[in-house]
Amino acid sequence: MLEFAWPWLFLVIPLPLLAALLPPADETGPSAHLRFPYTGALRRGPVSVSSSRIGPRVWLAVAAWLALVIAAARPQWVGESIPLPVAGRSLMLAVDISGSMRTEDMVVAGRPAMRLIAVKQVAADFIARREGDRLGLILFGDQAYQQVPLTFDRETVRALLLEAAIGLAGNGTALGDAIGLAVKRLQDQPEQNRVVILLTDGANTSGSVDPLKASDLAAAEGVRIYTIGIGDDRVPAVGPLGLPRPGRDLDEVTLKAIADKTGGRYFRARDAGGLEQIYALIDEIEPLSEDQQAFRPIDELFAWPLALALALSVLLALPTPQWRPQRVARESPDV
Repeated sequence: MLEFAWPWLFLVIPLPLLAALLPPADETGPSAHLRFPYTGALRRGPVSVSSSRIGPRVWLAVAAWLALVIAAARPQWVGESIPLPVAGRSLMLAVDISGSMRTEDMVVAGRPAMRLIAVKQVAADFIARREGDRLGLILFGDQAYQQVPLTFDRETVRALLLEAAIGLAGNGTALGDAIGLAVKRLQDQPEQNRVVILLTDGANTSGSVDPLKASDLAAAEGVRIYTIGIGDDRVPAVGPLGLPRPGRDLDEVTLKAIADKTGGRYFRARDAGGLEQIYALIDEIEPLSEDQQAFRPIDELFAWPLALALALSVLLALPTPQWRPQRVARESPDV
């Protein structure tokens, strides 16, 4: 829609009329003047000039003045309201993709599934709900690396999480490195909104940083860490052939200590349903921001009436063709 930033400037439209109504200057004193020899013609009255010769210039002057006032009032075209991403939390997901995440002790859609498959399904839904949050993704095994930096683009975070493959970062579990990398990536974010969700099914077996020392660093930086332990401890530790089942080395003591040090909480997910409840609980603990913001794009249009006023002023500056009476040759009477 069309709006004017300074509509009060329209009050100056009658200014030229007021200037024309002012009394003439007092000229009672002596002044230099020229004598006009044809005073008799002036006494007979002014020379009549056709209104068609005066009207166009008057209307040009009026149009130029109106265009100038419109330009000064700053006409703007204001577009439709566009919602802005709500400045919510800065939330970093740290997901374990070590070899033990291949263990099939989860149930997804009524069928046995690997731990990472269940994590992907539930975490993807969690990501889709976090509108207004900056989300990032860290994957870790023997090493920890940032898969997605903090962004409002939830679809990208979700897509790259679903593409994560087991063993891509090695078969170990570098908990301390993952925490340290997450803290480093959150340092530039508002202190009250720094959150890490650490999801693993094992104990710290690799990496160069001790998990508890990394959690001390996180606490000093104001980063809250919610730890989630994956794996069904109700399954027998020994398989049918007498061999130990993989993925039974979850270090719950360390995960609880990490959460306690940073003001977070520890959760245990034994199946996909429990994992969904955990993420729903995290939604309640770290609610979404309700402050909605929007902006309306504005295009300045003052250049158009200003250009029109300039063009009309150029036309007014052009000299007016002088009207001269044509001499009519007198025909001598026939003799």
